[in-house]
Amino acid sequence: MSKVLVGLSGGVDSAIAAYLLIKEGHDVTCAFMRNWDSLTNDDILGNPNTDVSICPQEQDYLDALSVAKKLRVECKRVDFIEEYWDDVFKTFLNEYKKGRTPNPDILCNRYIKFHQFAEYAKENGYDYLATGHYVKIVKENNKSYIAKADDKNKDQSYFLAEVPKDILDYVIFPLANIDKTEVREIAAKLELSVAKKKDSTGICFIGERHFREFLSNYLPMKEGDIININNKEIVGKHKGVLYYTIGQRKGLDIGGIGPFFVIGKNVEKNLLYVSDTSDESYLYSDACLVNEINWFKDIESPFKCNAKFRYRQKDNRVSLEKKGNELIVNFDEPIRSITPGQEAVFYDDNEIMICGGKIDIVYKNGKNLMEEIEKKINE
Repeated sequence: MSKVLVGLSGGVDSAIAAYLLIKEGHDVTCAFMRNWDSLTNDDILGNPNTDVSICPQEQDYLDALSVAKKLRVECKRVDFIEEYWDDVFKTFLNEYKKGRTPNPDILCNRYIKFHQFAEYAKENGYDYLATGHYVKIVKENNKSYIAKADDKNKDQSYFLAEVPKDILDYVIFPLANIDKTEVREIAAKLELSVAKKKDSTGICFIGERHFREFLSNYLPMKEGDIININNKEIVGKHKGVLYYTIGQRKGLDIGGIGPFFVIGKNVEKNLLYVSDTSDESYLYSDACLVNEINWFKDIESPFKCNAKFRYRQKDNRVSLEKKGNELIVNFDEPIRSITPGQEAVFYDDNEIMICGGKIDIVYKNGKNLMEEIEKKINE
């Protein structure tokens, strides 16, 4: 019987992950990770008449306690507030300052869940760490690799592209072969309080706050011009160039004309570049440079494989070409809205992850697409 520490998030997936491990006969302990400084649950519990609203993270903790009680297991509370701030949130802000679009959930998995939390588990004598991710661990030549889960609609392997390779022998993903419908059915049969709880869509551990207003607390809004690349005319004012991403159409606040979508931005000049829907050519690219590579499997260059450039995107067929510690990624077909700062994740034909890395430069016809947009604007 193995001692397993389960990261209990307060959601239905991690709850059923814990249940399945208990059912298999493991000695299960749960732990809730608190990574953002908010009103403590102890204050709320200490004053049952309080009318202070509970923030999402504290509600998640209460839900985790409820699940643990129902499953008759202990639920610890572990704080990584300082680590999250230093390793995840500061990196997140620094990337935005550069005009890039980072993924905080990937950073959280890399630095918190599968580093700090994993170290906590090892130091406290647990044989394995488990989470409610929809991911598989597969073996090839006695080596462990990340692969896509059976439920392709919920597969979360993309978010684990930066986790350390050496952690894979220490991790269990109980939801590897189960789909979301069955997870909710099990939770309902167990009468868990989270059986119908909706999936979280907010920033990792920050909650479902209004993103632009939240970010403005750390990166003050600075209004600037929105320029239509088709005629080089100013068509509106943006609220802060850092807050927009490539391909965005909603929230541009351009009235009376359009619609428009974002094709680029100049952080130094505080300019946002858009195009109307009559010309979407600036949204498409045929290659990109990826750096900060986290390798799982070695390849010989060039290597044909499948790629994801954002979580909900379908697989794209590409060719990888090693360039020192970077990758040139050539697309079989042009792809829309490839965005610097986002994660590029690559899989072999058996759905096993090869590596992941940061998109650095986007190319079209052999030229830097952002530089070509600047040229067009300045002609």
